[in-house]
Amino acid sequence: MAISVGDKIPDVTLRTMTADGPAAIQSGDALGSGKVVLFAVPGAFTPTCSDHHLPGFVLRADDLAGKGVDTVACIAVNDAFVMGAWGDAQGTDGKVLMLSDGNGEFTAAVGLEMDGSGFGLGTRSQRYAAILEDGVVTELMVEPGPGLAASSVEAVLDKL
Repeated sequence: MAISVGDKIPDVTLRTMTADGPAAIQSGDALGSGKVVLFAVPGAFTPTCSDHHLPGFVLRADDLAGKGVDTVACIAVNDAFVMGAWGDAQGTDGKVLMLSDGNGEFTAAVGLEMDGSGFGLGTRSQRYAAILEDGVVTELMVEPGPGLAASSVEAVLDKL
Protein backbone atom coordinates (compact mmCIF):
# COMPACT_ATOMS: atom_id res chain seq x y z
CA MET A 1 0.00 0.00 0.00
CA ALA A 2 1.36 3.39 -1.00
CA ILE A 3 2.12 6.13 1.47
CA SER A 4 -0.58 8.76 1.62
CA VAL A 5 -1.28 12.25 2.91
CA GLY A 6 -0.94 12.32 6.70
CA ASP A 7 1.62 9.50 6.83
CA LYS A 8 5.12 9.96 8.23
CA ILE A 9 7.92 9.07 5.83
CA PRO A 10 9.87 5.90 6.64
CA ASP A 11 13.30 6.18 8.21
CA VAL A 12 15.71 4.10 6.13
CA THR A 13 19.36 4.43 5.19
CA LEU A 14 19.99 6.24 1.91
CA ARG A 15 23.24 7.45 0.40
CA THR A 16 24.42 10.78 -0.92
CA MET A 17 27.67 11.69 -2.63
CA THR A 18 30.09 13.91 -0.74
CA ALA A 19 33.61 15.18 -1.48
CA ASP A 20 34.84 12.12 0.46
CA GLY A 21 32.68 9.64 -1.47
CA PRO A 22 29.29 8.07 -0.72
CA ALA A 23 27.89 8.79 2.74
CA ALA A 24 25.01 7.13 4.54
CA ILE A 25 22.16 9.40 5.52
CA GLN A 26 18.90 8.49 7.21
CA SER A 27 15.81 9.53 5.28
CA GLY A 28 14.38 10.91 8.53
CA ASP A 29 17.39 13.22 8.88
CA ALA A 30 17.42 14.29 5.23
CA LEU A 31 13.67 14.72 4.79
CA GLY A 32 12.13 14.95 8.23
CA SER A 33 12.63 18.59 9.19
CA GLY A 34 10.94 21.71 7.83
CA LYS A 35 9.16 21.97 4.50
CA VAL A 36 10.61 19.51 2.01
CA VAL A 37 9.82 18.79 -1.62
CA LEU A 38 10.79 15.24 -2.50
CA PHE A 39 10.55 14.01 -6.05
CA ALA A 40 11.33 10.55 -7.34
CA VAL A 41 12.42 9.47 -10.77
CA PRO A 42 12.63 6.01 -12.35
CA GLY A 43 16.28 6.48 -13.28
CA ALA A 44 19.14 8.92 -13.45
CA PHE A 45 20.27 9.94 -16.92
CA THR A 46 17.04 8.66 -18.52
CA PRO A 47 15.34 10.95 -21.07
CA THR A 48 12.31 12.41 -19.24
CA CYS A 49 14.19 12.52 -15.94
CA SER A 50 17.24 14.28 -17.41
CA ASP A 51 15.53 16.48 -19.97
CA HIS A 52 12.57 17.70 -17.92
CA HIS A 53 11.98 16.44 -14.37
CA LEU A 54 15.26 17.23 -12.57
CA PRO A 55 16.06 20.34 -14.66
CA GLY A 56 12.70 21.86 -13.75
CA PHE A 57 13.48 21.66 -10.04
CA VAL A 58 17.00 23.02 -10.57
CA LEU A 59 15.73 25.97 -12.63
CA ARG A 60 12.91 26.79 -10.20
CA ALA A 61 14.85 26.25 -6.93
CA ASP A 62 14.56 29.93 -6.01
CA ASP A 63 10.79 29.89 -6.64
CA LEU A 64 10.44 26.87 -4.35
CA ALA A 65 12.53 28.58 -1.65
CA GLY A 66 10.32 31.65 -2.05
CA LYS A 67 7.34 29.48 -1.14
CA GLY A 68 9.01 28.38 2.10
CA VAL A 69 10.67 25.16 0.94
CA ASP A 70 13.72 24.36 3.06
CA THR A 71 14.96 21.35 1.09
CA VAL A 72 14.38 20.00 -2.41
CA ALA A 73 15.45 16.37 -2.78
CA CYS A 74 15.56 13.96 -5.69
CA ILE A 75 15.53 10.22 -5.02
CA ALA A 76 16.05 7.30 -7.38
CA VAL A 77 16.85 3.60 -7.22
CA ASN A 78 20.39 4.23 -8.44
CA ASP A 79 23.71 4.04 -6.62
CA ALA A 80 25.30 7.08 -5.01
CA PHE A 81 28.01 7.32 -7.69
CA VAL A 82 25.39 7.59 -10.44
CA MET A 83 23.29 10.07 -8.46
CA GLY A 84 26.38 12.16 -7.75
CA ALA A 85 27.47 12.19 -11.40
CA TRP A 86 23.92 13.01 -12.53
CA GLY A 87 23.70 15.85 -10.01
CA ASP A 88 27.04 17.23 -11.23
CA ALA A 89 25.90 17.02 -14.86
CA GLN A 90 22.65 18.82 -14.01
CA GLY A 91 24.11 21.53 -11.75
CA THR A 92 22.18 20.53 -8.64
CA ASP A 93 24.77 21.68 -6.09
CA GLY A 94 23.08 23.83 -3.46
CA LYS A 95 19.70 23.44 -5.17
CA VAL A 96 18.65 19.79 -5.07
CA LEU A 97 19.83 17.13 -2.63
CA MET A 98 20.54 13.96 -4.61
CA LEU A 99 19.58 10.82 -2.70
CA SER A 100 20.46 7.27 -3.66
CA ASP A 101 17.98 4.55 -2.78
CA GLY A 102 20.30 1.95 -4.28
CA ASN A 103 18.56 -1.07 -2.77
CA GLY A 104 15.06 0.35 -3.25
CA GLU A 105 14.32 0.20 0.48
CA PHE A 106 12.78 3.68 0.71
CA THR A 107 10.81 3.09 -2.49
CA ALA A 108 9.45 -0.21 -1.14
CA ALA A 109 8.67 1.34 2.26
CA VAL A 110 6.56 4.07 0.62
CA GLY A 111 4.90 1.49 -1.66
CA LEU A 112 5.75 3.27 -4.91
CA GLU A 113 7.75 0.62 -6.75
CA MET A 114 7.59 0.18 -10.51
CA ASP A 115 8.51 -2.92 -12.50
CA GLY A 116 10.91 -1.69 -15.15
CA SER A 117 12.21 -5.13 -16.05
CA GLY A 118 10.66 -4.91 -19.51
CA PHE A 119 13.13 -2.08 -20.18
CA GLY A 120 16.08 -3.76 -18.44
CA LEU A 121 15.74 -1.53 -15.37
CA GLY A 122 14.51 -4.00 -12.75
CA THR A 123 12.50 -2.63 -9.84
CA ARG A 124 12.56 1.16 -9.77
CA SER A 125 10.54 4.01 -8.29
CA GLN A 126 7.41 5.38 -9.82
CA ARG A 127 7.66 9.03 -10.79
CA TYR A 128 6.14 11.20 -8.05
CA ALA A 129 6.52 14.35 -6.00
CA ALA A 130 5.61 14.89 -2.37
CA ILE A 131 5.47 17.88 -0.10
CA LEU A 132 6.52 17.07 3.44
CA GLU A 133 6.13 19.08 6.64
CA ASP A 134 8.45 17.82 9.39
CA GLY A 135 8.45 14.37 7.79
CA VAL A 136 4.69 14.11 7.25
CA VAL A 137 3.23 13.92 3.75
CA THR A 138 0.94 16.91 3.09
CA GLU A 139 0.70 16.44 -0.71
CA LEU A 140 1.45 13.43 -2.91
CA MET A 141 1.39 13.64 -6.69
CA VAL A 142 2.02 10.30 -8.42
CA GLU A 143 2.20 10.15 -12.20
CA PRO A 144 -0.65 7.96 -13.51
CA GLY A 145 1.50 6.67 -16.38
CA PRO A 146 4.44 7.59 -18.59
CA GLY A 147 5.29 11.27 -18.97
CA LEU A 148 5.60 14.20 -16.65
CA ALA A 149 2.71 16.36 -15.45
CA ALA A 150 1.44 15.53 -11.95
CA SER A 151 4.92 15.58 -10.36
CA SER A 152 6.44 18.46 -12.32
CA VAL A 153 7.90 21.48 -10.58
CA GLU A 154 4.94 23.52 -11.89
CA ALA A 155 2.48 21.11 -10.25
CA VAL A 156 4.42 21.29 -7.00
CA LEU A 157 4.52 25.09 -7.06
CA ASP A 158 0.74 25.11 -7.59
CA LYS A 159 0.30 23.02 -4.41
CA LEU A 160 2.59 25.13 -2.21
